[in-house]
Amino acid sequence: MKRYTLQSAPFVVPTTDGKLIEEHFGKATDGNSDISIAHMVAPPHWTEPFQRPEFAEYTYIISGKKQFIIEDEVVILEAGQSIKIEANTRVQYSNPFDKKCEYISVCTPTFDFTKVHREA
Repeated sequence: MKRYTLQSAPFVVPTTDGKLIEEHFGKATDGNSDISIAHMVAPPHWTEPFQRPEFAEYTYIISGKKQFIIEDEVVILEAGQSIKIEANTRVQYSNPFDKKCEYISVCTPTFDFTKVHREA
C-alpha cells in the first residue's frame, strides 16, 4: 500500500475573472474535507468582493504582491511572505498592482464555496 499521493493533474477551477486556480488537494480533487491546497495566479487589477469564510486561509506569495483588507486594515504581502487569516474574519483579497501575483493558498477545513459568504 502506498503511503503517499502524488498529484500531477490538479483540478482547474473555472473562473470568469482571469484568475488561475489549480486545486492540488481538496474537495474537488480528492474529496478531502480537512484541507485544500491550491496554486493560484491573480492577474493585475484583479479583486474579489469582501467575504467572511468559515475556514482559515493561509497564503504564501511566490511572486508579485497581493493586497488583503482584513476587517479595516490593509495588509500588502510580497514574494516570500505569508499570512494566516482566521475563520470568520471579514476579508477582501485583491491584486491592485500592475504585475500578476502567484501564490499558494491553504484552507482548513477545505475551501467550500458555500462557506465563503461573499458580500453582494
